[in-house]
Amino acid sequence: MTLSTTLSRPTTLPRPARIGALCLTAAAPLFLLANVVTALGWRNPPFSWATHNISDLGNVHCGVWDTTRPRYVCSPWHPLMNASFVLTALLLIVGFVLAWRLLCHGAAPRVAAWLFLLAAVGYALAGAYPADVNENLHFLAALLILVLGNIGLPLAAFAPAGTVLGEIRPLTLVAAVVALAGSVLFLTQQPLGIGVGAMERVAAFPFLIWASCVGVFLLVRSRTPRRVPVS
Repeated sequence: MTLSTTLSRPTTLPRPARIGALCLTAAAPLFLLANVVTALGWRNPPFSWATHNISDLGNVHCGVWDTTRPRYVCSPWHPLMNASFVLTALLLIVGFVLAWRLLCHGAAPRVAAWLFLLAAVGYALAGAYPADVNENLHFLAALLILVLGNIGLPLAAFAPAGTVLGEIRPLTLVAAVVALAGSVLFLTQQPLGIGVGAMERVAAFPFLIWASCVGVFLLVRSRTPRRVPVS
């Protein structure tokens, strides 16, 4: 007869993978906090989460911006926002690289991981080149994040059962559906009543939140005792 018993020790992450998991965990909270704090610096008019884009928080000049959707932009704390773009990129790159062996099981997840790294480069570009400084490079950054990064999410859902990404497949699929739908609606300027700025957040935030959830899952999984059969 085979019984199941619980080991006294949980599985442990190698130190590099643990550092990677911590980096992934920190990415979304840091970026979201930077959004909130930078928005608080706006005065006349105050920042609108429905109207203003994420990029507006990083614009370095005050004035009417965007000929297709004119709006007044003045972000006194733009250095904080642009620094958060770059730091978020570093956290994602370090996180995915150090946790690579735990996440890249199968061809599709490996392709997804490369797309996630390109999305991270997009965050770095967005911070280094604000929209009103170099609009072309900033637009390239947006494409890397909203298109390539979000395409990586459904690919990550093809991870084999029993692997890290395989165990969080439902979360990955939800993030993929929301992010891809948000990207299509944002890029085609279809706000569905919530505002173009809000729709951009629907497109951009799921990937970051998912990446942080991956980090948390890795850390929690390493502390969860495994069950092994005992005769």
